[in-house]
Amino acid sequence: MGKLFVSLYLYIIVSLVLVTGVIERLWPVDEQSTPLALELGQNFKALAQSPLGRQYIQSHYPMRTIDSGAIALPVELQTRIDNKEAVHVYDANEHLIWYVPVGDLQLLQVGPVRLEKPEKEGFFWPYLLVLLVVGAPVGLWSFMLWRDFNKLSEACAEVDGRREFQVSDIGRSFLLPITDALQVMQRRIHSLLDAQRELTSSVSHEFRTPLARLKFALAMVEQGADEKQRKYVQSMTGDVTELENLVSEMLHYARLDAQSPSLESHLVDLNELMESLVDKLNFDSAIAISVIYEQPNLYRCDPHFISRAFQNILGNAIKHAHNLIEVRLQASEEQCIISVEDDGEGIPDSKRADIFKPFIRLDKSRDKRTGGYGLGLAICGKIVHWHQGEISVDDSPLGGARFTITLPFIKGKTLGLD
Repeated sequence: MGKLFVSLYLYIIVSLVLVTGVIERLWPVDEQSTPLALELGQNFKALAQSPLGRQYIQSHYPMRTIDSGAIALPVELQTRIDNKEAVHVYDANEHLIWYVPVGDLQLLQVGPVRLEKPEKEGFFWPYLLVLLVVGAPVGLWSFMLWRDFNKLSEACAEVDGRREFQVSDIGRSFLLPITDALQVMQRRIHSLLDAQRELTSSVSHEFRTPLARLKFALAMVEQGADEKQRKYVQSMTGDVTELENLVSEMLHYARLDAQSPSLESHLVDLNELMESLVDKLNFDSAIAISVIYEQPNLYRCDPHFISRAFQNILGNAIKHAHNLIEVRLQASEEQCIISVEDDGEGIPDSKRADIFKPFIRLDKSRDKRTGGYGLGLAICGKIVHWHQGEISVDDSPLGGARFTITLPFIKGKTLGLD
């Protein structure tokens, strides 16, 4: 940051020097009037020594004779008067008045006289020149800062826990200390995320062995238990199974979060894929699910992960819908849009920013009583991000929530329809 502040101070100093020089050249102090006034004073003194000379002065300038005590002059000027020298002063209108001694007690007052100054031509261009002198450097300096800040902002928007923070062509920028600090911070975040993933994976793996022992012990106890004890054992077995499912979900999410997988790109019929998922998930549900599309929707993607994302979204809608779910698929030249909406309770605006975070379960209707561990939507968000798409949630006309997945068609790349 020291380089930034030094450049700012240097710019201010240089600008002040340039502006001062320009103003001095364009509006100089009129110092020519003083030598001219002195020269005229000497001429008036010489002419005042004779009646003919006084007559000449009076014919060209206002003139009158006054007593020397009738005016009050500064000490310096009064001393010159006493030494029989001509002096000049300016009146309130900046007109010149000369006082010429003509004897011991009298002064010859010549004036007031206005000395004409040549008019400056081109009244507008001096202001334009000052604007260029001051504005051009500050404009260039501001543009360089804006350019570097823009690169820095783009780099910050694209960086995540796995990618290194890189800003190209900024080695000589004022913002170099900031980029260095951000790189250090990014490496720190990277190490913290790695430690978190390792801890999650390790703990999840360590859970599996005692859970397996518990299931085996409960199975042994259930064989010799009576009917009442068997109910308790079955309840405990259900809890152990739930823990196993949670561990499996955590391990799956940890694998997805560790690094982006190598996606296998295939041309997929999204209409057919969605209909097969509806048949799979809704075979024992009383909720009516309609899949709406007007044309074939072909998209180049990884069918395994896209199927998992659609399954999570559709399964989430089945859990919270009352009677009806609508799935719409539509494509344009630039993108493919998949929306899933239900007639459930919906999601409050204040909660929508958090539902794609891991282990987030909303209160009221969307809590653990409806099943799940808060990882399904987080996994779905990651899969959509890998395909360079976006996922969002808003209100549905049916009364519940509407999840919208937008997948872009990217030409010339691995993903996207060619």
